[in-house]
Amino acid sequence: MLADLLSTVFERRLRLPGATADDPRSTETLAAALIGTDGEISGQQLGRTILDRYSKMDSTGKHAFFSHLANAMDVDPDRIRSALNAWEQKPGGETYKMFTRAAEPARQEFIRRLNRVPQATGQLVAMRADLLQLTGSDPALAALDFDFQHLFSSWFNRGFLVLRPISWESPAHILDRIIAYEAVHAIDSWDDLRRRLEPADRRCFAFFHPAMADEPLIFVEVALTQGIPSSVQDLLSEDRDAIAAEDADTAVFYSISNCQAGLANISFGNSLIKQVATDLSLELPSLKQYVTLSPIPGMNSWLDEQRFPQSRITAENAATLAAYYLTEAKNAKGRPRDPVARFHLGNGAMIHRVHAGADLSAKGLGQSHGVMVNYLYDLAKVAQNHESFANSGRVAASAEIRSASALGKKVILEEAVS
Repeated sequence: MLADLLSTVFERRLRLPGATADDPRSTETLAAALIGTDGEISGQQLGRTILDRYSKMDSTGKHAFFSHLANAMDVDPDRIRSALNAWEQKPGGETYKMFTRAAEPARQEFIRRLNRVPQATGQLVAMRADLLQLTGSDPALAALDFDFQHLFSSWFNRGFLVLRPISWESPAHILDRIIAYEAVHAIDSWDDLRRRLEPADRRCFAFFHPAMADEPLIFVEVALTQGIPSSVQDLLSEDRDAIAAEDADTAVFYSISNCQAGLANISFGNSLIKQVATDLSLELPSLKQYVTLSPIPGMNSWLDEQRFPQSRITAENAATLAAYYLTEAKNAKGRPRDPVARFHLGNGAMIHRVHAGADLSAKGLGQSHGVMVNYLYDLAKVAQNHESFANSGRVAASAEIRSASALGKKVILEEAVS
C-alpha cells in the first residue's frame, strides 16, 4: 500500500515523460516505447495508458492487440541461432545471458513491465481471460498464451499465496465474490451462504495473492460430519441439525471453485486441499478422515459415446457405471477422462465410494444421473498415490470401487450385445 501511494505521488509530482490519456501515438507504438524505456515512472505512465486503452477495446480491438504481441514481439530465429552458436563456441556467463535473452520473446518483458503498474496484476489476469476466449478461434495466439501462463506460474506460485478462512463475519465484498464464483453447487441467496459459513460444523478457506487482496483465487467449502456423507441434498439441507465441530470425525470437501478464468491451468487446488487438511487436523484432532463429495461431470457424455442409452441407467446400475467410468475411461493421454477425477487422483487421493441419487439437481442428473463420488485423502498415503499416478497413471481405488467397476463393465458389455 505504501509503495502504491509513493508511486502515485511521484507520478503526480514529477510528471516525467511518458504516455497520457490523450497521447496521439498508437497502442503499438506505446508498447514499443514501454519495452525501450529505462525510466520507472515514465514506464508506469506508458503501462497505465496501455492498460486503460485496452480496457476500452471491443473484441476486435483486443484481437488486434494480441495479434500484435504474438507477431511483432515474437522471437527472432536468426538471433537465437547466432546466440546459441556463440554459447557453444565459448560457453560462459556472457554468452549464456545472450542466448537466454534471444530465446525469450519481447512480449514476456512487455507483460512484466505492464505488471509494474500499481494494481495491474488483476488487470493482466483479466486480460488473459480475454486471450483464452480468442485463442480458441485463432491458434496463432497460443504461443502468447503460453507466455502469460509461464509468467503467471511464477507470480502465483504457492510461496506467494495466503490462505484465509472465510466466515459469515468476512467483509461483504468477499462474501459477494464467494456467491458469484461458486461453481459446483450454486449459492441461491445470502441465507444459503449463511448456512454454509455460520454453523460450527462448516468451514470455508480461500487462497489470495497480495497483489489481488480482494479477489479469491480458489476456495473450498468444508462440512464437518460424523461419517462419510452420501448425498449433497442432506449435506446442504436447510433443516439439518448442526453438530459441534469437536464431535466430527470427517472433513468433507464438498465444493472447490476456481475463481479467476485468467488463471486457468495455474494449479492451486493441490496445495489448497493439503493445507486445509493439515490446518484442520491441528485444530480438530477428532478428525479421522478427509474426503470429498464430488460431481462426475463427464459420465453421461461418455455413456452417450459408448451408445449406452440414458433410459437404461437405473438406480440399481448408476453407481456401478460411475465406478467403471472413473476407473477405466481414459482420455487421449491415457489419463482418467473425468477432469475432477484427474484433479483428485493427481493430488494423491483415491476413489473411495460412489453414491446413486446423491445430487438430484438438474445439473447433477444431467452430468451423471445424480451419482457422486467420495475421493479419500489418506494423509499417510497421499504422497505415494500421487507418485504412482504421476509416474504410471495408476488409479488408486478401494476394493469396493474395483468390485463396482467390474459390475459396471458387465452392464456395458451386456448392453453392447443386446
